[in-house]
Amino acid sequence: MATLEDEQFKGSHSIELEICNMDRLNKGALVEVCSDEDGFQGAWFAATVINQFLIDVVDSNHIRPHPIHEAVNHFCVVEEVDALYNDGWWVGVISKVVGKQKYEVYFRGIDEEMVFKQSDLRRHQEWIYGKWVSSSLEVIQFGF
Repeated sequence: MATLEDEQFKGSHSIELEICNMDRLNKGALVEVCSDEDGFQGAWFAATVINQFLIDVVDSNHIRPHPIHEAVNHFCVVEEVDALYNDGWWVGVISKVVGKQKYEVYFRGIDEEMVFKQSDLRRHQEWIYGKWVSSSLEVIQFGF
C-alpha cells in the first residue's frame, strides 16, 4: 500500500492506494488522481506519493502518472484539451480562439463554456495500458 498527498494541501489530504503494481509509483512520484465525488467527476488532481496520513481508498483506474509536459504554441478549434480549473484538470474542447493565447473551452458534462489562458490548458491525453495516448486533432486534407 502507498499513500498520496495533494501537492497543494501538503499534510492535510492523502489517499490510500490498493494496487498491485506499485513499483511504478515510488515515494515522491508525481501522479494525478481522479475523484468520483459529486461535482468533481472526471477531473484529475495533482498529487505526490507519500507514506503517511491515510484517509481515502482509490481504485487503480483513478490514478495515473503525471503527464509529461508538452510545450504548445497554440490550440485549434475542436481540439480536446485539459483545462486547469478549481485545482483540477477538466476535459473540454476548444470552441473558440478568443485572442492571443486565450481560448473558450466547452465542457460537455456540464454544457458550459469558459475562457482560459493558454498557460491553463494542455493537450488532452489518456493513460491507456501504461502509456500516454494523445487525442490531439489530426487534420486530413483531401485533394479534389
